[in-house]
Amino acid sequence: MGAKLLEAPIDVYRFEPGRDAAPRYERYTLTVEPHTPVLTALLKIRAEMDPSLTLRYSCRSSICGSCAMQINSKSRLACQTPIGPEIERHGRLVVEPMRNQPVLRDLVVDQAPFWRQYDRIEPHLKLDPRHPMPEGKPNPMSPEEVARFYETPRCIACAACFSACPAVEADPDFPGPMALAKLYRFVVDPRDQAHQDRLVRIQTGGLWLCLRCHLCTEACPKDVRPSERIRDLKELAIAAQGGTEPGSRHAIGFKENIRERGLLQEMKLVRQTEGLAGLVGQAGQGLRMRRKKPEITKKPRAIEGLDQLQTLYRELDHPAEGEP
Repeated sequence: MGAKLLEAPIDVYRFEPGRDAAPRYERYTLTVEPHTPVLTALLKIRAEMDPSLTLRYSCRSSICGSCAMQINSKSRLACQTPIGPEIERHGRLVVEPMRNQPVLRDLVVDQAPFWRQYDRIEPHLKLDPRHPMPEGKPNPMSPEEVARFYETPRCIACAACFSACPAVEADPDFPGPMALAKLYRFVVDPRDQAHQDRLVRIQTGGLWLCLRCHLCTEACPKDVRPSERIRDLKELAIAAQGGTEPGSRHAIGFKENIRERGLLQEMKLVRQTEGLAGLVGQAGQGLRMRRKKPEITKKPRAIEGLDQLQTLYRELDHPAEGEP
């Protein structure tokens, strides 16, 4: 007995810059099995209903990353996303091109911004020219050293994380989740001789623009967990260089601020982040905030259970043997 068929209304983004005045959505209705991948449905539309529909795909097996797009506002692989759960949850299927990259036509985007950011981090080993590897001989690593890469080698460069990232949308200086996860992979590689230089440059090269929203990790089809690698990269950068610019000073100040009383002291955090000169420079804004929120300048009372919070801090600062 065959699977129950589903009437699937699919709204597809259509736009060709230079030809169309504005984007539009065209609705196609297909009768499909619930487990049918979105990519299969799009190819059926192109083959049987509208040959002008433009999309990018290749392996159809979640390996190449070519079919990344927005499906019901989530960046994901079309070959990996079944139609049934989406229709059940949203009542329809809306398919759009990825964000943060210019649309070339319909569901195809220009990935040049994504690759430019990748090139910025110089994603290759930098070896010591004074000690080149012997030609034809391996340069082995221990299993423990390889384990420090975590999941970064799984990345298929699909750009779903780049599309999902609000920091990329807000600031063109932000390298993007994939680039930073790849940078982490080279920073912890014992064969690489540019660790310090990489960490110093990324401190002012967009690392601290990450909003810590974890949308990149949600979007990643290979469980690379870019947001966690960005967190690790921040810790490595602070360990290598200390709090030398506003982003790292803010992170350190926030941590110590909360440790003291369990609540954020906002004026103190501004001073910790920007220094005395920065605090003076924001005096006008501070006065306006004080009129609306007088408690902002007061030192908060210590929270109940502060001793438990400080115990957590001590355990994080000095983890037990065998813990990361």
